[in-house]
Amino acid sequence: MERLIYDRIRDLETDHWWFVGRRRILRRLLQRLAPPPGAKILEVGCGAGGNVPLLREFGTVAALEPDDESRAYAGERLGLAIDTGLLPDGLPYAPESFDLVCAFDVIEHVDDDAGSVRALARLVRPGGAILTTVPAYPWMWSHHDVLHHHKRRYLLPAYRALFEQAGLTVEAATYFNSLLFPLAAIQRTAKRLLGDQSADDAMPPAWLNKALTGVFSLEAPLATGPGLPFGLSIAVIARKGA
Repeated sequence: MERLIYDRIRDLETDHWWFVGRRRILRRLLQRLAPPPGAKILEVGCGAGGNVPLLREFGTVAALEPDDESRAYAGERLGLAIDTGLLPDGLPYAPESFDLVCAFDVIEHVDDDAGSVRALARLVRPGGAILTTVPAYPWMWSHHDVLHHHKRRYLLPAYRALFEQAGLTVEAATYFNSLLFPLAAIQRTAKRLLGDQSADDAMPPAWLNKALTGVFSLEAPLATGPGLPFGLSIAVIARKGA
């Protein structure tokens, strides 16, 4: 990603409605996964470390981040030695080292998404799982994706297939960020037609940020239960056979 984007995420991820709402959905997904007591958990692409406190509720966490400044910031903030490496072939871990491997909005950044999913699968112990999220719908492509150095956006069947092709069993696959989807679709379509290249991830006024957080958070029981039929993002839980 651009340096500006790394820094913006670092500044926003504690309070911005999208990050707060996503963590609430991730917490419900993690509760559904029910990692074993003392689980060893890896987050690949941890950025500034905003998800690590959540993951620590479920086990002992290791983290990897290729960006030097983000890795240093996260390590100091969390008191954790953050590893460096790249997907798919530059991960510094032995096979079957973790009970749970997480990659939140990471797979869309790599050239070889299928190889990267296979690489994550190799790190999971038999009976362990992978939890990932990615942005949805190729037709939603915008300047936001360009700034974030995305390679693609996904449809749910194609993203799910990456895990099945890696020999994993998909336990849950859902869209999310659905309630706000119509507004986001209108906004991004209008910006594309108008040539507006302003950032989509600026902090809104406090009252609006609170309202958006509340709406987004309403989805947590649905995303982790029956699943949602559309949305700005996709989440997949996939398990390795025992």
